[in-house]
Amino acid sequence: MSEGFFHILKRSEWQAAMLKQAYAPLSLATEGFIHCSTWEQLPGSGDRFFRGQPDLVVLRIDPQRLTAPVKVEAGFPHLYGPLNLDAVLEVVDFPCHEDGPFSHPKEA
Repeated sequence: MSEGFFHILKRSEWQAAMLKQAYAPLSLATEGFIHCSTWEQLPGSGDRFFRGQPDLVVLRIDPQRLTAPVKVEAGFPHLYGPLNLDAVLEVVDFPCHEDGPFSHPKEA
Protein backbone atom coordinates (compact mmCIF):
# COMPACT_ATOMS: atom_id res chain seq x y z
CA MET A 1 0.00 0.00 0.00
CA SER A 2 2.98 2.33 0.32
CA GLU A 3 2.91 3.57 -3.28
CA GLY A 4 1.11 6.78 -4.23
CA PHE A 5 -0.33 9.65 -2.20
CA PHE A 6 -2.67 9.31 0.76
CA HIS A 7 -5.57 11.32 2.08
CA ILE A 8 -7.25 10.88 5.47
CA LEU A 9 -10.97 11.56 5.88
CA LYS A 10 -14.05 10.46 7.77
CA ARG A 11 -15.81 7.40 6.43
CA SER A 12 -19.03 9.44 6.09
CA GLU A 13 -17.22 11.98 3.87
CA TRP A 14 -16.00 9.19 1.60
CA GLN A 15 -19.47 7.67 1.42
CA ALA A 16 -20.91 11.07 0.45
CA ALA A 17 -18.22 11.49 -2.22
CA MET A 18 -19.10 8.12 -3.74
CA LEU A 19 -22.77 9.10 -3.90
CA LYS A 20 -21.94 12.43 -5.57
CA GLN A 21 -19.19 10.87 -7.71
CA ALA A 22 -16.95 13.76 -6.64
CA TYR A 23 -14.72 14.69 -3.72
CA ALA A 24 -13.99 18.33 -2.96
CA PRO A 25 -13.51 18.85 0.80
CA LEU A 26 -13.81 22.19 2.55
CA SER A 27 -10.03 22.67 2.39
CA LEU A 28 -10.29 22.98 -1.40
CA ALA A 29 -12.54 26.05 -1.01
CA THR A 30 -10.75 27.58 1.99
CA GLU A 31 -7.11 26.79 1.17
CA GLY A 32 -7.24 26.03 -2.52
CA PHE A 33 -6.04 22.43 -2.29
CA ILE A 34 -6.64 19.00 -0.80
CA HIS A 35 -4.07 17.92 1.79
CA CYS A 36 -2.30 14.64 1.05
CA SER A 37 0.58 12.75 2.61
CA THR A 38 3.29 10.38 1.53
CA TRP A 39 3.40 6.92 3.13
CA GLU A 40 6.10 8.10 5.54
CA GLN A 41 4.08 11.18 6.58
CA LEU A 42 0.78 9.34 7.09
CA PRO A 43 1.00 8.48 10.84
CA GLY A 44 2.22 12.00 11.67
CA SER A 45 -0.58 13.60 9.67
CA GLY A 46 -3.07 11.43 11.51
CA ASP A 47 -1.60 12.38 14.89
CA ARG A 48 -1.52 16.07 14.08
CA PHE A 49 -4.93 16.55 12.47
CA PHE A 50 -7.13 13.58 13.42
CA ARG A 51 -6.16 12.43 16.90
CA GLY A 52 -9.13 11.08 18.80
CA GLN A 53 -11.46 11.05 15.80
CA PRO A 54 -13.21 7.74 15.16
CA ASP A 55 -14.25 6.10 11.91
CA LEU A 56 -11.48 7.37 9.63
CA VAL A 57 -10.29 5.92 6.35
CA VAL A 58 -7.24 6.47 4.18
CA LEU A 59 -7.45 6.81 0.42
CA ARG A 60 -4.50 5.54 -1.59
CA ILE A 61 -4.31 7.74 -4.68
CA ASP A 62 -2.52 7.03 -7.94
CA PRO A 63 -0.84 10.34 -8.93
CA GLN A 64 -0.78 9.25 -12.59
CA ARG A 65 -4.59 9.10 -12.69
CA LEU A 66 -5.23 12.52 -11.17
CA THR A 67 -6.93 15.11 -13.35
CA ALA A 68 -6.02 18.06 -11.09
CA PRO A 69 -2.42 19.22 -10.64
CA VAL A 70 -0.32 18.19 -7.64
CA LYS A 71 2.34 20.39 -6.08
CA VAL A 72 4.70 19.27 -3.34
CA GLU A 73 4.91 22.13 -0.86
CA ALA A 74 6.79 22.00 2.44
CA GLY A 75 7.32 18.32 1.64
CA PHE A 76 3.59 17.48 1.40
CA PRO A 77 1.64 16.70 -1.78
CA HIS A 78 -1.25 19.12 -2.33
CA LEU A 79 -3.95 18.43 -4.90
CA TYR A 80 -5.12 21.66 -6.57
CA GLY A 81 -8.59 20.61 -7.62
CA PRO A 82 -11.25 18.02 -6.87
CA LEU A 83 -10.16 14.43 -6.47
CA ASN A 84 -11.42 12.32 -9.36
CA LEU A 85 -12.62 9.08 -7.78
CA ASP A 86 -11.07 6.84 -10.43
CA ALA A 87 -7.65 7.86 -9.07
CA VAL A 88 -8.45 6.16 -5.74
CA LEU A 89 -6.86 2.72 -5.75
CA GLU A 90 -7.71 1.62 -2.24
CA VAL A 91 -9.72 2.68 0.81
CA VAL A 92 -8.65 1.26 4.18
CA ASP A 93 -9.61 1.81 7.80
CA PHE A 94 -7.35 4.17 9.75
CA PRO A 95 -8.02 3.65 13.47
CA CYS A 96 -6.17 5.29 16.34
CA HIS A 97 -4.40 3.05 18.81
CA GLU A 98 -5.84 2.92 22.30
CA ASP A 99 -3.04 5.18 23.56
CA GLY A 100 -3.76 7.78 20.87
CA PRO A 101 -1.22 7.72 18.05
CA PHE A 102 -1.71 6.37 14.57
CA SER A 103 0.43 3.86 12.72
CA HIS A 104 0.42 2.78 9.11
CA PRO A 105 -2.82 1.07 8.12
CA LYS A 106 -2.82 -2.57 7.23
CA GLU A 107 -3.09 -3.32 3.55
CA ALA A 108 -6.53 -4.24 2.33
